[in-house]
Amino acid sequence: MIKTIEAWDQELFKVLNGAHSAFGDFLMPWISDKYIWIPLYAFILYGMIKYSPYPWWQIILAIVLMITISDQLTSGFLKPNVARLRPCYEPALEGMVHLLKGCGGKFGFASSHASNSFATAFLALFLLKAKWPWVKWLILWATLIAYSRIYLGVHYPGDVLTGAFIGWGSAFVISWLLRKVNQTKSI
Repeated sequence: MIKTIEAWDQELFKVLNGAHSAFGDFLMPWISDKYIWIPLYAFILYGMIKYSPYPWWQIILAIVLMITISDQLTSGFLKPNVARLRPCYEPALEGMVHLLKGCGGKFGFASSHASNSFATAFLALFLLKAKWPWVKWLILWATLIAYSRIYLGVHYPGDVLTGAFIGWGSAFVISWLLRKVNQTKSI
């Protein structure tokens, strides 16, 4: 069963990674660069501090905890323990991977980029949807970042889907904790 899923994942990777263009080759490295998004992160943080019902220090602590959970679950736990080679290191795909930047670490399951961007998008959605209805578009932003990892040849679709699920879960747990802590305070 696992071998069948991995084979499907590899085939889907070849289709998605193989669908490249000059425009995509220019754009995707930028989309995947976490530092280019610092102004967006700052804007989201501003919105969370200004419009969420929680104190600023709880928001900061929540974000730090969420990214720590999200990033450590993918990079610190899954990558070394699952030890699935990134497509760019997979011998069976040698010469078939459209690789635009460096390959990164040896293992790719699950994607930290996907996990952290989905965690950010979902926490913003959970905290800001009442004040900023457009915040739902951040899910599309996170999806684009996740897709860029496949386009760049460093992750399989299963890596980014798992990362997206971990990011959603991290945001869900942290937003739940924020609600619980503040319900307890008001009693």
